[in-house]
Amino acid sequence: MGLKDSLRIMVVDDMATSRGLITQALDDIGIKNYLTENDGQNALGRLSGTPVHLILSDYNMPGLDGLGLLKAVRTNPATQKMGFILVTGKPTPELVGEAKRLGLNNMIKKPFTSASMKQCIESVVGRL
Repeated sequence: MGLKDSLRIMVVDDMATSRGLITQALDDIGIKNYLTENDGQNALGRLSGTPVHLILSDYNMPGLDGLGLLKAVRTNPATQKMGFILVTGKPTPELVGEAKRLGLNNMIKKPFTSASMKQCIESVVGRL
């Protein structure tokens, strides 16, 4: 069984269209084992009981945004080792710096292709 088959991912995005684009890219790559959540708070609650290897989170969400989720994930012993990729349309130097300070593994800019998503994921978890 390859990494593609065993890798568990959670996709967190408040916009159904964006969640769909991310899961479509995962399907294209051959990753089938993923969960989706539509906000950071729900994702955080679910992660303790349903651990994943990697979180793909939108930055701009109401309530708990991507950076807030990253910070919460990194401060919880049960989730702190999970990989974290931030998905954003506007990766400003301030955002990138703050995300790295909080322990971000990688970032991908919207719009993305399945190939760029695969590269982004591989830089965190290894070759798929």
